[in-house]
Amino acid sequence: MKEIVKVNNIKKYYGKNNIITKAVNGISFNVFEKDFVAIMGASGSGKTTLLNCISTIDSPTSGNIIINNKDITQLKEDELADFRRNELGFIFQDFNLLDTLTIEENIALALIVNKNKTDKIDTLVENIAKKLGILNILKKFPYEVSGGEKQRCACARALINNPQLILADEPTGALDSKSAKMLLETMQSMNDTLDATILMVTHDAFSASFCKRILFLKDGKIFNEIYKGEKTRKELFEEILDVLTLLGGDVSSVK
Repeated sequence: MKEIVKVNNIKKYYGKNNIITKAVNGISFNVFEKDFVAIMGASGSGKTTLLNCISTIDSPTSGNIIINNKDITQLKEDELADFRRNELGFIFQDFNLLDTLTIEENIALALIVNKNKTDKIDTLVENIAKKLGILNILKKFPYEVSGGEKQRCACARALINNPQLILADEPTGALDSKSAKMLLETMQSMNDTLDATILMVTHDAFSASFCKRILFLKDGKIFNEIYKGEKTRKELFEEILDVLTLLGGDVSSVK
C-alpha cells in the first residue's frame, strides 16, 4: 500500500538554555493510503504540536516529515504555501466557513485560488456535493443551513482538491453529541467510499472509535498503538478506554 506520510524521529523543543520543553520527543510512524488515524493523549502530550508540524503550520526542531514523497521539512516558505494548497485538506473545529460566500463558493475557494477554469470548478463542486448529499444547498449561505450541512460543506471543501492527506484537529470539540456523530460518520464515509486518507487529533474516545488506527502519545512520545482490524466500534471504543485509563486521559461514552 502506498505510503502517504512518513514521520521520522520528529522532535520539537521550546525554550532555551536550561529551560527546555520537549513537546515532541522522537516520534516516528507512517500513514498509508486510505488510512484513518487518530492521535490521542492527555493535554500536553504533544498531539497538537505534532499535527502542527505535519500540517506545516510549525516546523520541527529535528527529524523529517515526508508527505507524498516530499520532505516538507526541507521546503521553503513559498513552496510550503503551494504544498498546503495542493496536497493537504483541513477540517477545522469551527469549520471556518465564510458567511459572505455561498456554500458552493466556500467549497470552491481553493480551486478559485488555484485559478482553475470555471467549468472545471463547477463540475468538481457538483460531484463532491452530490457525494456528500449537499447538492440542494449550494446556492445558500452558511447561516441559512443546518449544522450538519455546514459540517458536510467543510468536508467537501477539504476534499475538493483531491488532497493526499486530510488533517483534522479536534473536529468535534465544539459540537453537541448528535452533530459530532454526524460529522464522524461523514468522515468515515469519506475514508470508506471516497478513499480519503485522514489524520485526526482528538482527546475523545468516542471520536477515535470511528478510526482504523489509534496512536497514543505521552510526554511527547508514542505510548501505545492499537488497530481496529475486525473489532466492532464498541469493542474498539472499550480498548481505547483501557489505554486512556493508563494514560489518565479523558473518556466519554458511545452514543
